[in-house]
Amino acid sequence: MEQILKESISKHLEEMKDQFDIIEHHTQWGLDLAEKYIKFVKERTEIEQAYAKQLRSLVKKYLPKRNVREDLEAKFCQYQAFLQVVKELNDLAGQREVVAENLTTCICVELSKYIQELKQERKAHFQEGRRAQQQLENSFKLLDNSKRKFERDCREAEKALLTAERLDQDINATKADVEKAKQQAHVRGHMAEESKNEYAACLQHFNQDQSRFYFLEMPQIFNKLQEMDERRTARLREGYGLFSETERQVMPIVGKCLEGMKVAAEAVDEKSDSQLLIELHKSGFERPGDVEFEDFSQPMNRASSDSSLGTPRGPSDVRVDPRLLGKNKAKRWPFSKKNKPVITEDFSHLPPEQRRKKLQQKIEDRNRELQKEIDQRDALNKMKDVYQKTPQMGDPASLEPKIAETLSTIEKLRLEIQKYESWLADAEGRALSNRPDNAPRGGHQLDPASAINNNVSSHDKDSPDAPHSEDGTDTLNQPIYTEFDDDFEEELVSPIGSCVAMYRFEGSSEGTISMAEGEELSLVEEDKGDGWTRVRRGPGDEGYVPTSYLRLSLH
Repeated sequence: MEQILKESISKHLEEMKDQFDIIEHHTQWGLDLAEKYIKFVKERTEIEQAYAKQLRSLVKKYLPKRNVREDLEAKFCQYQAFLQVVKELNDLAGQREVVAENLTTCICVELSKYIQELKQERKAHFQEGRRAQQQLENSFKLLDNSKRKFERDCREAEKALLTAERLDQDINATKADVEKAKQQAHVRGHMAEESKNEYAACLQHFNQDQSRFYFLEMPQIFNKLQEMDERRTARLREGYGLFSETERQVMPIVGKCLEGMKVAAEAVDEKSDSQLLIELHKSGFERPGDVEFEDFSQPMNRASSDSSLGTPRGPSDVRVDPRLLGKNKAKRWPFSKKNKPVITEDFSHLPPEQRRKKLQQKIEDRNRELQKEIDQRDALNKMKDVYQKTPQMGDPASLEPKIAETLSTIEKLRLEIQKYESWLADAEGRALSNRPDNAPRGGHQLDPASAINNNVSSHDKDSPDAPHSEDGTDTLNQPIYTEFDDDFEEELVSPIGSCVAMYRFEGSSEGTISMAEGEELSLVEEDKGDGWTRVRRGPGDEGYVPTSYLRLSLH
């Protein structure tokens, strides 16, 4: 019976140890799985970061290195759409970086920190379980030792009792031997009784320890381990969800980036770009007329007349003027191969329309620079006033060099603006003379002969060999729009819109009108392609001003 009990107790302890090892293995596997997931997310973030870096490099490669305003190609909607696609891709790269950052922060960092805390908690629980197991094993060893001692003392007591009975029946044994044997049997019996009591106490103590181990300590430890493992599983579930949620959070912005690319693609208008190309590069030259036939055989076919009083003209009399050949060639130069022209400051090497646009751009740039310098001058003057009123803030004299430099720059810019404006007036006068119809803006047509003469003279003016008028006056010094006088004799028409002067303009040429910066005028007639717009300040006060100086608003 005792052997069966011993084997049963040992079996239960062994089974409990096996279950304890299984739980230990499972909880360790759970922690390893969480760490594997963290490693998986880290590798995903590395991919996202590398992808974003490559996208950034691609964007940097294809974005313009200089200001887009300086490139004529940047005006085309197809190029603007391309830049928009590149910029949207740059924003998309930023969202990939956001994904990588959120994955690192919310999963890798937070989950790693939580796993470290779980490892410490798990270690404490298993130490507590092993301590309880060790206590039960120690209690069982005490029980086993007390039982062995009780068993040994019982055998010794029984043996001493048999010896005393045998001597008591032996007639040869002395009375002293019999008393001694009985006394020994009594001692042994008393020891066996003490061992029995000790064994009973150890057994009772072990049963209590065993009951506490199986019904209290181990269930509590297992419950703690179970709760810990369930918390780890729930946290891992949240990590799985964050993996997709992080991606889902950026999808609206990614969708906007893709939508922006689509909008950029839909904004491309082939007709608009074609028209823009025409506007940017139209020369302003008139199409050349037919080349006249030059009859070199006339001297050979002319018969001598006896009644002729004049001297026959020789071959030199019909020699073609080389300048005429040069002029005819100049008319066709936009379509012929030619040497690269020498670039001049007034852009006279360009066709009239291109020259006008370049000069207008220069004037606008210089006006912007002038406004900056004026603002800087005003700021310096205000600072100087502050220094004069509050000397402890600074020395007013220290600002004088900077103020002088600014004033010098302002004067230099104003002179440059005047220079470009004079060149622009010259270019716009030539652009008018090069109009195909060469008709007044009022609609009055010239007769064909006059039109032909005017067209020829317009090309002669641009030719290096162009002759001057007989009275020695340069044709370029004539009024820009002499034909504007006819416009104002017509009945006043209703304005088609309004406009605001962005720059000051002195209407010194006949047919033009002066305007101040910021002045609001009525728009009477749009630009017909020659760079001038007809405006009205009041009844009877109309004229033409440069279109580039206006901000238009049509009704």
